[in-house]
Amino acid sequence: MKKKTIVVMVILFLLYGQGIHAATNISYKIEMLPWEEVNNVIPKYSKFTVLDLETGKKFKVQRRAGSHHADVQPLTPKDTKIMKKIYGGKWSWKRRAIIVISKDQWIAGSMHGMPHGAGALKNNFPGHFCIHFFGSTTHRTNAMDLSHMLMIFKASGKLEEYLSKASPYETVDAYVAGLKQQDAFISNLISLQKLNWKPILGKIENVRITRMPILPAEDLINEISMDVPIEIDWFIKNRGRQHYRGEIHLIRFSTMDAWKVDSDSFLKENELK
Repeated sequence: MKKKTIVVMVILFLLYGQGIHAATNISYKIEMLPWEEVNNVIPKYSKFTVLDLETGKKFKVQRRAGSHHADVQPLTPKDTKIMKKIYGGKWSWKRRAIIVISKDQWIAGSMHGMPHGAGALKNNFPGHFCIHFFGSTTHRTNAMDLSHMLMIFKASGKLEEYLSKASPYETVDAYVAGLKQQDAFISNLISLQKLNWKPILGKIENVRITRMPILPAEDLINEISMDVPIEIDWFIKNRGRQHYRGEIHLIRFSTMDAWKVDSDSFLKENELK
């Protein structure tokens, strides 16, 4: 276990040192297990390690509850401190791709970083936070949260495969989710242009699609470009709430390729570039 953990840390360091695209290459180390199986791997009161994919930082947690996903708490004040550093020193609902290390298993997951509800451990963490796995659902819905799902695919190295089969509307959903989570890896993967995402994403406090009419799938089979009508509510730093009504332009180079978003035109229209 110890040897494998060291190997993963070295791989993460090397991959992120080479740039954001390299993260998908670690998938051979990670399992994307369904929640029903993970529920038995990390039962209530079990302890395990959370490894943040992007920073390489890891901390220990204990599962305390949760029936549709895992409700967990950092094990000690030291673990809470590490988790807060992962989130830049400020608790957040933003989703992050993680690897759960339990004994000899490495499992793709997604966490948010906001303490809520009850907490029982002496760890300086006011409540618990949630970890989702493939097939996990939130308290309010019977479906996977899109952002959690994308982070699980990212952690498992299967995000590019998912997007290669996504419809134009699923692509737009994923693109907006990447903006919402301020995730440069997702944004870069879907964007037609390779951009410096850090300053762009830093302006976006929140974003959601309020309207997106969907055409039947059979009407899109032979298309290689299209304009998707869309309405979006933004919360932009120093600008407050903004509403966008317009189109997102998508292209693909053949009917076998993944759809890409014309980020240049979309971001310029929203004064984010």
